[in-house]
Amino acid sequence: MTVDAMLASEVKGAARSSKPAGSAGTASRLDYVELSQRMKCAGLMNRRPGRYMVLMLVNLALLGGGWLFFGWLGNSWWQLGTAAFLAVMFTQLAFVGHDAGHQQIFASRRANYAVGLLHGNLLVGLSIGWWIAKHSRHHSHPNHVGRDPDVATGAFVFAPEDAHDRRGWLRWLTCYQAYMFFPIVLLEGLNLHVSSIRELATRRTRGALGEAALLVVHTAAYFGVIFTVLPPVKAVVFMLVQQALFGLYMGSAFVPNHTGMRIFATASVGFVQRQVLSSRNIRGGWITDIFYGGLNYQIEHHLFPMMPRQNLRKAQVLVREFCDTHGVSYHESSALGSYREALAHLHAVGAPLRCPTRV
Repeated sequence: MTVDAMLASEVKGAARSSKPAGSAGTASRLDYVELSQRMKCAGLMNRRPGRYMVLMLVNLALLGGGWLFFGWLGNSWWQLGTAAFLAVMFTQLAFVGHDAGHQQIFASRRANYAVGLLHGNLLVGLSIGWWIAKHSRHHSHPNHVGRDPDVATGAFVFAPEDAHDRRGWLRWLTCYQAYMFFPIVLLEGLNLHVSSIRELATRRTRGALGEAALLVVHTAAYFGVIFTVLPPVKAVVFMLVQQALFGLYMGSAFVPNHTGMRIFATASVGFVQRQVLSSRNIRGGWITDIFYGGLNYQIEHHLFPMMPRQNLRKAQVLVREFCDTHGVSYHESSALGSYREALAHLHAVGAPLRCPTRV
């Protein structure tokens, strides 16, 4: 089920609900419908294609400028600075692909999908189809063990009850995963590329073939340009640095969103509570908005995934008021505070596996 289909289901369920207005600590489906109507009346659900077009043109100009500078600079170790810049641009492009996957940019599903293919498959090398399927499951069941793929056990363990099953070197990794988080996140870019290829290799549809063709074009152009300008050793180092910093930026943008927030073991919690209690906002101004691609308004984004990122700041006022009225905990932190909370949670998950300190 896509994110927008999930929301439609929630709204229909709300219309059928006979629950009274939320009491302390609760917010019924009818309350959510009322909040949705307030958002629509304020024009906050209206798409902003003009603003997105400007954003996309700026991003494409910066990306193109980065590659032109790469070609102009030539055989130099200063190219590692270019690698860092391109890592930033890859992440900014991925943010636009994220918004397109949520149908935030255009009213046409086909137009949004085309933007996703351009920014994801062709320019960054990530499968938009794989991402949409995975991300929709996350939005439907955020921080729900066994249903949210983002809290599934992998390199990291997010749920305390999953830590005891770790064996061997993975057990050691879980013990000290808070310390290892940022070093391991350097591999996130590679993980995203591999996951995209693996998913497309198992999907036998016309869309998968088109996505795979764009990934081949991206890979050929990426390797071709880099190895044409740089000798083999510098080319390999350039790619390692660029992809590592891309992974670091992606991980740094996504880990504050939910890590360390409430984890659910059942589906009994209502939609509003499920979305709000599992999400964390990050305080800041326009620089924060740009750095996180609007994902610093994670609570508003989870309540209204199709809301354009440019409207999330205004929506925050209404959502915070709504949460205060219904006694739903609304959590917001500074950027540094969010990382501290996330790492503290990862450290606490590994605590039962660590050897006791000798006195």
